[in-house]
Amino acid sequence: MVWRRQQVVLLSGLSGAGKSVAIKALEDLGYFCIDNLPAPLLPQTVAMLDEDGYPRVAIAIDSRSAHNLASFPQHYEALVELGLDVHLLYLESNNETLVKRFSETRRSHPLANGALTVTEAIQLEREVLAYFAELSHRIDTSGLSANQLRAWVREFVALDRSKLTLVVQSFGFKHGLPLDADFVFDVRCLANPHYDPVLRPLTGKDQPVIDFLERQPQVGRYLTHVLGFLERWLPEFDRDNRSYVTVAIGCTGGQHRSVYLAEQLNKHFSKHRQVLVRHREQYP
Repeated sequence: MVWRRQQVVLLSGLSGAGKSVAIKALEDLGYFCIDNLPAPLLPQTVAMLDEDGYPRVAIAIDSRSAHNLASFPQHYEALVELGLDVHLLYLESNNETLVKRFSETRRSHPLANGALTVTEAIQLEREVLAYFAELSHRIDTSGLSANQLRAWVREFVALDRSKLTLVVQSFGFKHGLPLDADFVFDVRCLANPHYDPVLRPLTGKDQPVIDFLERQPQVGRYLTHVLGFLERWLPEFDRDNRSYVTVAIGCTGGQHRSVYLAEQLNKHFSKHRQVLVRHREQYP
């Protein structure tokens, strides 16, 4: 068999975190999609689709096949060793959001089996999928709209898998911490443009807010310290063969300071690294 440079997206995540939205987004991008494939069938399925000429394949593997997940690591490594372009994507949400979603849809959790509460089933599912989550690019969908998730999935599949991707995400603490962050920097100690009525409706991308923040000496010092920290430690993640590092910048509402700092990090690192910048509270 001649293996082409087939692109394979392996998708998993917590029930209710948006896998169906992600699968539909991948279908719209031209991926051949399979949902809930047992892990042992992964190698032969990918091989068959490669023989049939499918250049882009997306396969969802989730807790509904929990009894087969123990074999996932060896099958994943086999695909990587064959030289395929394999992307792992994991969707998660906080418990409160997941419980609310199950309540609204009146669906039972697939691991509940009438013996566990929804919260207990969610915790069990986190444990079952822990290995997949550790390897994957993670997206916290707790506060995301379906449009936002679709956009982030499109960005994800466009990445060069051979390079470490720095994900810089702004957020508002009042909307909760992002679950997918490797590092969190709190910028609530900096001067807040929110208290200026003229600046309040604007964001950290708008020039008047930028000018306001750049007049504050503490903002420049904070940015310098964050840049220094990341410049020092990102090479260690490169050497550890990590695919993704997510840096979250948080202010109170996720509108001014965190957006400005995230944009500055993007401006600095995108000159020599693969960077995704995301503004969690700034998407329509």
